[in-house]
Amino acid sequence: MLPLPVSADVIGVVPRAFRVRRKRRDLRDTVTLELDPIEGLPLSFTAGQFNMVYVMGVGEVPISISGSPLDPAPLVHTVRGVGPVSQAICEVSRGATIGVRGPYGVGWPMVETVGKDIVLIAGGIGLAPLRPAMQQILAQRERYGRVTLLVGARTPRDLLYVAELQKWRARFDVEVLVTVDSAAGGWAGHVGVVTKLIGLARFESDETVALLCGPEVMMRFCVTGLLQRGLRSEDIYLSMERNMKCAVGFCGHCQFGPTFVCKDGPVFQYARLEPFLKIREV
Repeated sequence: MLPLPVSADVIGVVPRAFRVRRKRRDLRDTVTLELDPIEGLPLSFTAGQFNMVYVMGVGEVPISISGSPLDPAPLVHTVRGVGPVSQAICEVSRGATIGVRGPYGVGWPMVETVGKDIVLIAGGIGLAPLRPAMQQILAQRERYGRVTLLVGARTPRDLLYVAELQKWRARFDVEVLVTVDSAAGGWAGHVGVVTKLIGLARFESDETVALLCGPEVMMRFCVTGLLQRGLRSEDIYLSMERNMKCAVGFCGHCQFGPTFVCKDGPVFQYARLEPFLKIREV
């Protein structure tokens, strides 16, 4: 029997083999993996896209890419172990082989924001999908106006990329504000939800684009704060990483109103999502 022809659509859902070059534990339940392709060229992507990461015999999950799109080798993923597959990914060892297919989705509007001020707002693990945008902005700093990063976490021990945050804060061309919901002795920074930082940040509303990633409830309150500061809904972008299963729009798990998060997102203009975010159970 002759083999069936393999279409481009089928090729798009077949994982490539990657080897774990390096593994770093960021938090008690979160690791960052640096991956090299076993064969072929490094994986090109844009800031804000995601991959499906596969562990043999366990399954696959969507994970945002956390490295710089301007330097795609090695491929970087920061993963929090919250389910069987993501926990299995967190347990892989250096030198292990895992599967990766992608990249998928619509990323951050890096071209459209050239020449404008940018506010990036991250809640918890939401800093990981925003990290590629931040790295690209800093590598091409002359292309953007004022840059502000607002970061929130539950406690100081839950902050991601602490060394990198310190490096960014030391720069004179970036404003970095960090807050935690609660802190014990020794924390000298802000305490409270990340939305409180919006009123402290220095930006002009008519020249600013906002990029948000974090829990949906956090993003909703942040959107309210940004709108109160004068931003237009068309200038606010959310990363809606929810319920993605297949990454190619076949299964329908991630349908959100008339859109599919995996194909039409995960990054959306708030103006596009606003009618559906207000509907319960959507």
